Amino acid sequence: MTLYAHVVEGPIDEAAVRDAVGSDADGAVVLFCGVVRDHDGGRSVRALDYRAHPDAERFLADIVARVNAQTGCLVAAVHRVGDLRIGDVALYAAASAGHRAEAFAACELLVEEIKRGVPIWKRQHYDDGVSEWIGL
Repeated sequence: MTLYAHVVEGPIDEAAVRDAVGSDADGAVVLFCGVVRDHDGGRSVRALDYRAHPDAERFLADIVARVNAQTGCLVAAVHRVGDLRIGDVALYAAASAGHRAEAFAACELLVEEIKRGVPIWKRQHYDDGVSEWIGL
Protein backbone atom coordinates (compact mmCIF):
# COMPACT_ATOMS: atom_id res chain seq x y z
CA MET A 1 0.00 0.00 0.00
CA THR A 2 1.25 3.45 -0.93
CA LEU A 3 0.44 6.32 1.41
CA TYR A 4 -1.57 9.11 -0.15
CA ALA A 5 -0.96 12.25 1.91
CA HIS A 6 -0.27 15.61 0.31
CA VAL A 7 -0.26 19.32 1.06
CA VAL A 8 -1.01 21.27 -2.11
CA GLU A 9 -1.50 24.78 -3.39
CA GLY A 10 -4.52 24.97 -5.63
CA PRO A 11 -7.65 22.85 -5.90
CA ILE A 12 -7.54 19.26 -4.64
CA ASP A 13 -8.25 16.37 -7.00
CA GLU A 14 -11.20 14.72 -5.24
CA ALA A 15 -11.17 11.69 -7.54
CA ALA A 16 -7.50 11.00 -6.78
CA VAL A 17 -8.18 10.99 -3.04
CA ARG A 18 -11.11 8.62 -3.47
CA ASP A 19 -9.12 6.38 -5.83
CA ALA A 20 -6.28 6.19 -3.29
CA VAL A 21 -8.50 4.20 -0.93
CA GLY A 22 -10.40 2.16 -3.50
CA SER A 23 -10.27 -1.60 -3.01
CA ASP A 24 -12.29 -4.47 -4.45
CA ALA A 25 -12.48 -5.90 -0.93
CA ASP A 26 -14.17 -2.84 0.56
CA GLY A 27 -17.88 -2.18 0.50
CA ALA A 28 -17.73 1.35 1.91
CA VAL A 29 -15.83 4.50 1.05
CA VAL A 30 -16.31 7.63 3.14
CA LEU A 31 -15.09 10.95 1.74
CA PHE A 32 -14.95 14.04 3.96
CA CYS A 33 -14.80 17.50 2.39
CA GLY A 34 -13.72 20.35 4.68
CA VAL A 35 -15.29 23.40 3.02
CA VAL A 36 -14.63 27.08 3.71
CA ARG A 37 -17.82 28.51 5.21
CA ASP A 38 -19.05 32.11 5.35
CA HIS A 39 -19.20 32.43 9.15
CA ASP A 40 -17.42 31.47 12.35
CA GLY A 41 -18.19 32.32 15.94
CA GLY A 42 -21.08 34.58 14.98
CA ARG A 43 -18.96 36.64 12.56
CA SER A 44 -19.20 36.79 8.78
CA VAL A 45 -16.14 35.40 7.01
CA ARG A 46 -15.21 36.54 3.49
CA ALA A 47 -12.11 34.39 2.90
CA LEU A 48 -9.26 32.63 4.63
CA ASP A 49 -5.74 31.51 4.04
CA TYR A 50 -3.81 28.50 5.22
CA ARG A 51 -0.06 28.48 5.82
CA ALA A 52 1.94 25.32 6.44
CA HIS A 53 5.15 24.41 8.19
CA PRO A 54 7.72 23.12 5.65
CA ASP A 55 7.35 19.60 7.12
CA ALA A 56 3.54 19.62 7.15
CA GLU A 57 3.30 16.93 4.47
CA ARG A 58 5.54 14.61 6.52
CA PHE A 59 3.30 15.13 9.56
CA LEU A 60 0.26 14.38 7.39
CA ALA A 61 1.87 11.20 6.02
CA ASP A 62 2.70 10.04 9.55
CA ILE A 63 -0.93 10.51 10.59
CA VAL A 64 -2.24 8.68 7.52
CA ALA A 65 0.10 5.76 8.25
CA ARG A 66 -0.84 5.70 11.94
CA VAL A 67 -4.61 5.79 11.31
CA ASN A 68 -4.25 3.12 8.65
CA ALA A 69 -2.36 0.86 11.08
CA GLN A 70 -4.70 1.60 14.00
CA THR A 71 -7.95 1.01 12.12
CA GLY A 72 -6.93 -1.44 9.40
CA CYS A 73 -8.74 0.81 6.92
CA LEU A 74 -7.23 2.37 3.84
CA VAL A 75 -7.09 6.13 4.43
CA ALA A 76 -5.85 9.12 2.44
CA ALA A 77 -5.82 12.90 2.85
CA VAL A 78 -4.91 16.07 1.01
CA HIS A 79 -4.86 19.52 2.65
CA ARG A 80 -4.85 22.71 0.61
CA VAL A 81 -2.82 25.78 1.55
CA GLY A 82 -2.86 29.32 0.22
CA ASP A 83 -5.72 31.75 -0.28
CA LEU A 84 -9.17 30.16 -0.25
CA ARG A 85 -12.62 31.59 -0.85
CA ILE A 86 -16.01 30.63 0.53
CA GLY A 87 -17.00 27.24 -0.89
CA ASP A 88 -13.43 26.06 -1.61
CA VAL A 89 -12.41 22.67 -0.26
CA ALA A 90 -9.52 22.90 2.21
CA LEU A 91 -9.33 19.20 3.10
CA TYR A 92 -10.32 15.93 1.52
CA ALA A 93 -9.98 12.87 3.73
CA ALA A 94 -11.09 9.39 2.72
CA ALA A 95 -11.37 5.96 4.27
CA SER A 96 -12.48 2.61 2.94
CA ALA A 97 -13.45 -0.54 4.79
CA GLY A 98 -15.52 -3.65 4.47
CA HIS A 99 -18.47 -1.94 6.14
CA ARG A 100 -19.68 1.63 6.58
CA ALA A 101 -19.29 1.88 10.36
CA GLU A 102 -15.57 1.17 10.17
CA ALA A 103 -15.10 3.56 7.23
CA PHE A 104 -16.95 6.39 9.00
CA ALA A 105 -14.99 5.85 12.22
CA ALA A 106 -11.65 5.77 10.41
CA CYS A 107 -12.43 8.91 8.44
CA GLU A 108 -13.52 10.76 11.58
CA LEU A 109 -10.36 9.69 13.40
CA LEU A 110 -8.25 10.77 10.43
CA VAL A 111 -9.80 14.24 10.31
CA GLU A 112 -9.46 14.76 14.07
CA GLU A 113 -5.81 13.69 14.01
CA ILE A 114 -5.09 15.99 11.05
CA LYS A 115 -6.65 18.95 12.86
CA ARG A 116 -4.69 18.11 16.01
CA GLY A 117 -1.32 17.16 14.57
CA VAL A 118 -0.54 18.77 11.21
CA PRO A 119 1.16 22.17 11.46
CA ILE A 120 -1.14 24.11 9.14
CA TRP A 121 -2.51 27.41 10.38
CA LYS A 122 -5.64 29.28 9.31
CA ARG A 123 -6.16 33.03 9.12
CA GLN A 124 -9.75 34.14 8.71
CA HIS A 125 -10.66 37.38 6.98
CA TYR A 126 -13.93 38.83 8.23
CA ASP A 127 -16.40 41.06 6.41
CA ASP A 128 -15.55 43.96 8.72
CA GLY A 129 -11.95 44.01 7.41
CA VAL A 130 -10.38 42.37 10.46
CA SER A 131 -8.38 39.19 10.13
CA GLU A 132 -7.12 36.80 12.79
CA TRP A 133 -5.16 33.58 13.08
CA ILE A 134 -7.20 30.66 14.40
CA GLY A 135 -5.77 27.88 16.56
CA LEU A 136 -2.21 29.17 16.95
